[in-house]
Amino acid sequence: MNMNIKPKEAAAIINSLIGGVVPATGIQHIAVGRTEEINAALSTMDDVKNGLSAVKFWIGDFGSGKSFMLHLINTVALRQKFVVANADFTPTNRLYSNDGKALALYTAIMDSLSIQTRPEGGALPLLLEKWIEQSISMAAEENGISPSEIREARYLDLIRYRITKNINAFTDVGGFDFSAVIIKYYEGYINFDDKLQRDALKWMRGEYHSKIEARQDLGVRETVSDMNYYDMLKNFCKLFVSMGYSGFMINLDEMINLYKISTSVMREKNYEKILTIYNDCLQGKASGMFFNFAGTKEVLENPRRGFFGYDALKTRLESNKYETQAARDFAQPVIRLMPLNHDEIFVLLQKLSEIFNFNYKTDIEITDAEILLFMEEMFNKPGASEFLTPREIIRNFLNILNIVRQNPGADKRKLFNETEISDERPEINLPEGIEEL
Repeated sequence: MNMNIKPKEAAAIINSLIGGVVPATGIQHIAVGRTEEINAALSTMDDVKNGLSAVKFWIGDFGSGKSFMLHLINTVALRQKFVVANADFTPTNRLYSNDGKALALYTAIMDSLSIQTRPEGGALPLLLEKWIEQSISMAAEENGISPSEIREARYLDLIRYRITKNINAFTDVGGFDFSAVIIKYYEGYINFDDKLQRDALKWMRGEYHSKIEARQDLGVRETVSDMNYYDMLKNFCKLFVSMGYSGFMINLDEMINLYKISTSVMREKNYEKILTIYNDCLQGKASGMFFNFAGTKEVLENPRRGFFGYDALKTRLESNKYETQAARDFAQPVIRLMPLNHDEIFVLLQKLSEIFNFNYKTDIEITDAEILLFMEEMFNKPGASEFLTPREIIRNFLNILNIVRQNPGADKRKLFNETEISDERPEINLPEGIEEL
């Protein structure tokens, strides 16, 4: 096998793709036909490293690879020393709300924090402890005290002062409570007080819903809420950058769930939040942040419910009028994901055949001619031009390999002929309600 792949990665790739979802690991081994898009993301990451912020919208049809693209960007960003978070919009997770749904999105973001040494998420405690260690070292150096001695209880005020000073240097909104909670985390950290550390993490993850409870546990006046969570994300971004990370990347998928919000007022409030993020990032009001949003063409362009129904977003997100399929513009905020061509799909299926055999320790022979025959069968099926997606091609191919693996006498060509095309696009069942409330 030519590719340098680990058994865990191979298993994740095969199991996830058969299940119709994007693998959480090893995705770089099956990246095909997205070189220009990745180069665009890398170029944007360089801008963010230099102190700018950025927003990209990845637009494509169902099954065209939007989620795959976000996962691929995630993998690249971790190698570029970004802190990365991934979350999906759902009926209970959104950008704006007054009933906890925005806070739920914030909590999902914080729970998914990843760094290169913790790519699976849950990296917040590691990040905090690394930052605290940096603050301890600074306090020790400033006061001429050894790093081991300064951890003693009698020097707690020196550490508090240094932590507060560091945070005040980069926080605007909510800095006092933010620093107070990190100090509480430090106190739990050096005193082996697991409860105090858990309470501090609970506050930082947005899991306190009562100010009274937060005051009792941590002595702070405020909590993270629907109204201030975005400011808290910016504070964390500045903290990560102060530690030496390249920036804070936040990947948000399933924008269809904003499109499906039943009332126009609430939907536009969410679009207004996207506008705020867009303006902050491009006007220099935020530094070190990189937001990626993924959604369908309908979410972007529908004149009644989509982004283009909100004039301020439409004027910012309309495509470069000089762009053509042959001359793409990857510098603009909206990047449309074109379907993989037949050559790219062929290469992808070759890779998957190798990974399949590696994963199951089998030696199923499937020739290039057989892969081409499978593709011909798929693309010539009724409905293929309208409904066939890379997701369905991949899943059918792997399902056939699984049948052959477990039934060595199975006729591959017969299985190719029995493939069927189905419309995998989910129905957009809009919630009941009066549209223009």
